[in-house]
Amino acid sequence: MAPQRFREQFDHIQRSMPDVPLAMGPDDSAEFFYEKGVVLVRDGDDARTVEDAVRAYFTDAPDLDQHQVRRAGPGTDRTGVTRIRVGDPGEGGRQGDRTVAHALRAVREREDRAGRRLAGRNHVVHVAVNACPGDEPVPAGRAAGPNPAPAEGVHDPGTAVGVLVVDTGLMHDCHSCTLLAHVDGDAAGAETDADGLLKQYVGHGTFIAGLVAAVAPNTDVTVLGTLNDAGAVLESEFGAKLFEAVDRHGWPDIISLSAGTSNGRTDGLLGTDAFMAELRERHTLLVAAAGNNGSATPFWPAAYAGLPGYENSVVSVGALRSDGEFGACFTNHGPWVKVYAPGERLTSALTGFDAPVPYVYQHSTYDACRYSFTYACTCRHPGHTGVLSDDGAAAKPEQVMFEGYAQWSGTSFATPVVAGMVAAHMTAHEETDPRTARLRLLAGNTGFAEVRGAHVPALRPPTWRPVPVEPLASGA
Repeated sequence: MAPQRFREQFDHIQRSMPDVPLAMGPDDSAEFFYEKGVVLVRDGDDARTVEDAVRAYFTDAPDLDQHQVRRAGPGTDRTGVTRIRVGDPGEGGRQGDRTVAHALRAVREREDRAGRRLAGRNHVVHVAVNACPGDEPVPAGRAAGPNPAPAEGVHDPGTAVGVLVVDTGLMHDCHSCTLLAHVDGDAAGAETDADGLLKQYVGHGTFIAGLVAAVAPNTDVTVLGTLNDAGAVLESEFGAKLFEAVDRHGWPDIISLSAGTSNGRTDGLLGTDAFMAELRERHTLLVAAAGNNGSATPFWPAAYAGLPGYENSVVSVGALRSDGEFGACFTNHGPWVKVYAPGERLTSALTGFDAPVPYVYQHSTYDACRYSFTYACTCRHPGHTGVLSDDGAAAKPEQVMFEGYAQWSGTSFATPVVAGMVAAHMTAHEETDPRTARLRLLAGNTGFAEVRGAHVPALRPPTWRPVPVEPLASGA
């Protein structure tokens, strides 16, 4: 059974995609969300092969309902994928789609013969889903100042490192924060609801931009509103949005991406394969979040860092807890996560610089950590009651006011810390190749941390202030 937190997030994302029926996968687990009634395939011969295989499978299985197998839309652009309708999206609930499962089973034998994947679920790529409540911000006030603190250095347009943040857009008052004076990009969508309350995740991209700017002052940071709607987009659209981002702004030195999905596989996402193949031939370094599900299951696109051929073009980032000594309880982990950075209770710009903005928590904290960690992790501290919790009808949800800076936790925020450190290394060493800079930064790094019993590379910005945790559990 998927945890309560995951089910709450499912409802949140489904409301942002009212015309796309979604299911949890596989079978009501807390691994991923996907579109019902549809499979994703590469266009051309693969699409025809899948259509034929699914038709034959349903015809030969009398216990299965008959479904009209057809293209769900026109052939796609340079992403090279298309959606194939294999069932009625209105059938069944959110606990998985048996028709999609049967369709994927139908093509498995042909995949074995072809030696590659032919079809997959159309997953939801997201910043929002997190089975632990570490992804709602906590007010820090205008006087708090960022953590990491702004590094020494000046912005020089002639030598600034280009960083493209693919995320939610910028808050309207972001330039009232000195830290964000040189940040550009898309405006966020609607920031508040009908009651004037700040929407969930709306400041995600602004917070990330502040972290990059603090760690690496000599950067030209551009924030795109690619994920403005609840921080989520279908895999079938995500590759096209990534291409759109680089078409609009050119291939930057660094892309900071704090979004993704698991898919139960170890060979990437069909929807991003074309973009990732082109990325590999460019000079751009993709710095991507490893995800917040406390799991070793690969999270894409970050997990491309573990695939042959992508070692130089992708770096996957996990999160350290607030003292920087161990992994945060929520961080994904495993050999495909290449580096860890502080990602718990970081402080950056959010909103409320011009005027305070109210926010009501959507999720409640827990009495104990979901992953049995014994420090005061973000699963339970600071405690609050949210609108979507099981006892929300009985307990009054907590309202807070944002006035400038906030604390926030997640691999979403460890990621721009690493992007900033690579950019700062480029400036300090007059290096123009971000991939070379990443390799030299890690080669010269002497920092390590312990994550689930493994000693892993850890990058800690010089201006980052660790926050002690109590108690420090041995082996945490």
